[in-house]
Amino acid sequence: MRKNQHVVPDKNGGWNVKGEGNSKSTAHTDTKQEAIEKAREIAKNQQSELVIHGKDGRIQDKDSYGPDPNPPKDTKH
Repeated sequence: MRKNQHVVPDKNGGWNVKGEGNSKSTAHTDTKQEAIEKAREIAKNQQSELVIHGKDGRIQDKDSYGPDPNPPKDTKH
């Protein structure tokens, strides 16, 4: 099953990669960029979405790596 991968801040510092619906993180990193790279790799392998959150927990960005019947018009790339 494909699970969207979320990059979220860790309350004790650093960043976590969590599969959607999981209570435990898949990976913990010191920097947000490292977490994004790990989550992107997992999302590509699972053909799912990468969801990047800010320190406040709000979604900052999304990238889709799966087959999407209605893809958004991506203007950032």
